[in-house]
Amino acid sequence: MDLRRLRYFLVLAEELNFTRAAQRLHIAQPALSQQIRALERDIGAPLLERGSRGCRLTVVGEVVAREAGELLAHADASQERIRAAVGGRQGQLRLALTRSARGGPVDVLLAAFRTLYPDVDLVVRTGWTAHNITELLAGRLDAAFVRPPLDDAGLECRHIAREELLVAVPTDHSLAHARRVTRRHIVAEPVILWPRENAPGMHDLITRQLWPDGGPRIVREEPDDEQLLLSVAAGTGIAPVPEGRARALRIPGVRLKRVTAPMPTVDLALAHHPASAAPALKGLLGLVDTLPGPSAD
Repeated sequence: MDLRRLRYFLVLAEELNFTRAAQRLHIAQPALSQQIRALERDIGAPLLERGSRGCRLTVVGEVVAREAGELLAHADASQERIRAAVGGRQGQLRLALTRSARGGPVDVLLAAFRTLYPDVDLVVRTGWTAHNITELLAGRLDAAFVRPPLDDAGLECRHIAREELLVAVPTDHSLAHARRVTRRHIVAEPVILWPRENAPGMHDLITRQLWPDGGPRIVREEPDDEQLLLSVAAGTGIAPVPEGRARALRIPGVRLKRVTAPMPTVDLALAHHPASAAPALKGLLGLVDTLPGPSAD
């Protein structure tokens, strides 16, 4: 059955008057009569008993009016769900965080997304940048927070934040009470870092900024920032850590020191495949576009 004809009939069933029903529908009365006759042909039975003072429903007409109301309500709800899915207000978004950027702007961004898109099923996991890129390229993620720079992997990146890179030292270290540390101070220090394969671009960026003349003397690799800072607290060595993560962890026995100019920094970005078909991704990218860009050095 034609849903438009059912809508016309439902209004007529409420008014029981062709003139008033046509006015409500903003169509001519002959056109309404024509549509109702066509509906009766579709159904194979008269729906109305017409009289000089109006009309009344037949037994079949009463059934059709009742069923039409439920059918049209269901159709309207279905159309709204489809529009919501197309507009990114429903569906699923598969997202990965990066281990070095838990909290801070990421939490603010995700909280805003959940508020604006409460019906989107946000599936969140955590991984290193290299792993997140692999998952994106394999189609198992729709977007991922990463630490650039990235190799040319065919992904698009939106800037999220830039943060200062600090140097974590044990509280009993000779640098613990220095106002700021210089690159000369740390050139020969034993260093704790995470494996380069976790985020090659970020790893190389850190070492270029802090050890520009030959690279750090790495004595231990740890799987994440928390273990890295625990090793610093144990006196194993010093470690470069993004400020947000370092201050959020608050590991006892560790002092966080700023480095003299030029200030070392690391960026955080949201990566996605340009051919992604996830409608909800548009909403997240729209929120990212409202964030301020990186300030000039």
